[in-house]
Amino acid sequence: MDKFYDVIIIGGGGAGLTAALYSSRADLKTILFEKSILGGQIAITDMVDNFPGFPEGVLGPDIAQRMERQARKFGTIIQNEEVINIEKNADGFTVKTNEGLYHGRIVILATGAHARMLNVPGEAEFIGKGVSYCATCDAPFFRDKTVAVIGGGDSALQEGLYLTKFARKVYIIHRRDQLRAEHILQRKAEGNDKISFIWDSVVTEIKGNNLVDKVVIKNVKTNEKSDLKLDGVFVFIGHDPASKIVEGLVEFDDKKHIKTDGSFQSVVPGIFVCGEVRSGCEWQLIAACGEGCQAALQAQNYLETIKDKKVL
Repeated sequence: MDKFYDVIIIGGGGAGLTAALYSSRADLKTILFEKSILGGQIAITDMVDNFPGFPEGVLGPDIAQRMERQARKFGTIIQNEEVINIEKNADGFTVKTNEGLYHGRIVILATGAHARMLNVPGEAEFIGKGVSYCATCDAPFFRDKTVAVIGGGDSALQEGLYLTKFARKVYIIHRRDQLRAEHILQRKAEGNDKISFIWDSVVTEIKGNNLVDKVVIKNVKTNEKSDLKLDGVFVFIGHDPASKIVEGLVEFDDKKHIKTDGSFQSVVPGIFVCGEVRSGCEWQLIAACGEGCQAALQAQNYLETIKDKKVL
C-alpha cells in the first residue's frame, strides 16, 4: 500500500470521520487510523435524540456507520491500527503505527477521550467481572440484576436509563445533592420506577469473590460508610483526553487537552486538532463534527501555502 498521504487523521470518532469526509471530498489523499471502534463514543451510545435531522432520535451505531460509509465513498482509507508515535520532519510528518510507518503532509488529531476511572480498591480487579464503563456494551449481562451507575452527568443518566431495559434495579450514586445532566434526562430518570438515587455519596471500594457483589459507599457530608449489595458497577464520571501520543510535541492545558489557535492548529505547524482532545471543545457529538469540518477546511488552507501541492 502507498504510504504517502496529504492528510493523516488519527481517531475515528465523529470529529475524525467528519474531517475525513471533508478532506477526501476535497480530493486530498486521506488515511484515517482508529485503534478501536469506528464512531468512538457515539458507536457505544444507545439512543441519540439531540443530533439535527433525526426528530425521532437515532441509534448511535447507526450514525457511526453512516459517517464511515460517507467518508469511504469519497476515498478515505480507513485502517484499524494504533498510532504509537508522531514525528515532525522537513517534508511533513512520519506517523508510526503498530503495523508500520506512514508519511503525511498534514496530521489531524481527533483522538477523543477515554473513560475516567474511580481509582478505588477493587475497580481494576473486577473490570469485566462486574465493573464496566459501557452500558450499551454490557447491559445484557445484567438482565434482572441490581446495578449502580456512578456519576451525575449526561452520560451517567443516559447509560442508567439504558440499563433499566435489562436490570431489575438501577442505583445512581452521585457525590452531590443535585445532578449536572440536561433537565430532559433528569426528568426521564426521576420518572423511571427502576431508578433510585443515592445523593452526596462516593464509592470507596468495590468488593466480591469472582464477581462483584457489593460496593462500599461513603456519605461525603457525614463520612458514614455503608455496604450496598449489587451485581454490577457502571462508572461514568467523565473522560480524560487521549493526548499521550503527542506529549512533548504540542502544548497542553492543565487537563492535558491540546491547545490550538483560531484555525484549530496546534503550536506545531501542520498539526490540526478537533473534538474532545482539543482544549475548549464542547462535549457533544454535533460540536465534535463541526470541529472536524473546520479542522479539515483549515488544513486545506494550510496546504495551499505549501509550494508542492502534490503528494510526496
